[in-house]
Amino acid sequence: MKPIHPILLTSLICPHGRAEIENFPMSWDYSYQLYQEDDDRIRVEAHYIRGEIEVNDQTGFRFQYLNDAISGASPTGALPGSLQPFLSNVEDVRTGILGALSRQMGDHRIELEVSRSEEDDYISRGVALSDVLELNNKNTTVTYGFNYLDDIVSIPGAADRKKYTYDLFGGVNQIIDKNTLVSCNLTLGFSDGYLSDPYKVVQRTEFLTFPDGLGGTITFPVDNIYNENRPGSRFRQVLQLGARHYVEKADGAINAVLRVSNDDYGVFSQTVQLEWRQQVGENFQVVPFVRYYNQSAADFFVRSIDGLPIATPPANPRGSGLNYSADYRLSSFNAVSGGLRMLYRFNDTISANATYERYVMNGSGSASNQAPGQAYPSADIWTFGLSLEF
Repeated sequence: MKPIHPILLTSLICPHGRAEIENFPMSWDYSYQLYQEDDDRIRVEAHYIRGEIEVNDQTGFRFQYLNDAISGASPTGALPGSLQPFLSNVEDVRTGILGALSRQMGDHRIELEVSRSEEDDYISRGVALSDVLELNNKNTTVTYGFNYLDDIVSIPGAADRKKYTYDLFGGVNQIIDKNTLVSCNLTLGFSDGYLSDPYKVVQRTEFLTFPDGLGGTITFPVDNIYNENRPGSRFRQVLQLGARHYVEKADGAINAVLRVSNDDYGVFSQTVQLEWRQQVGENFQVVPFVRYYNQSAADFFVRSIDGLPIATPPANPRGSGLNYSADYRLSSFNAVSGGLRMLYRFNDTISANATYERYVMNGSGSASNQAPGQAYPSADIWTFGLSLEF
């Protein structure tokens, strides 16, 4: 998918001539990100192009184009040490584009957003409508809206399946004083359709019995794998609280975020994030940050389906009946990440940034709620960006 030229984009939403369009205030941003797991497991290279154009005082347009490539090996759900593969090679490329048109109407800023992304086995199409309402002399900002995703999942050896996602969100930002801002946001989301991962399996030890020719039998254990079966719907609730405070004496600001999430899978998670934005001179900013995440296991997480009351698992589960998954992302675990972001402004037009982040995930809780230790990744994440403002 080729990115659309910015002049063409603006001509689609404004009837003015090209000479006037080129004078519109606009900003452009390019980012490159490399995610590399230890032991050369998963590698993701991503390119992002973002732009914002102020058509006039009331109308704005923004867009994003992304292209990322994933390669490496990912845990399948099988247990290490068995004859079934613990890791499976992955290779895919995703492209996506997003466009949003906003309009100021009195104290309201209404935005319509459409998006589409595609990879070899997944197509996602989305639309979102939101409103930003300014109150109390712009000291209070209320945001609310709706998001809808219509996805198509390709399943090896079976027909394509559909997945639908609906999100309602709302939030409030409040300026406390000239140095302090607090926020509260709530999201209610519901997903329906095919929610399993077609490349994740569960293992079961079964026994084959043969006559020994002497009137008895010989029994051999065999490790078989079956496709996972997650529920066909998921309802989640996410509450996020944030605060930012500028410390004048240090010429820096602390930003804190607490996020709590719950869903009917049985996954309860908490995220705490802290960052310090330190100004160094007029043009340079240094931002160290740290993040902690913890979640409980899904009710249907298993290391294997040995002992479960199921005869022969279906070849293509549809979410009904007994649910089970050995995906480490549904297990009980915690993750810690930390890093450093640096930003430098060369002039009023050009700025650049670079970020390094170290990410480490480990199982937590009881052994039955954890995946095998080898499943949890650790990774280095590098991000480089360049921004232009006109």
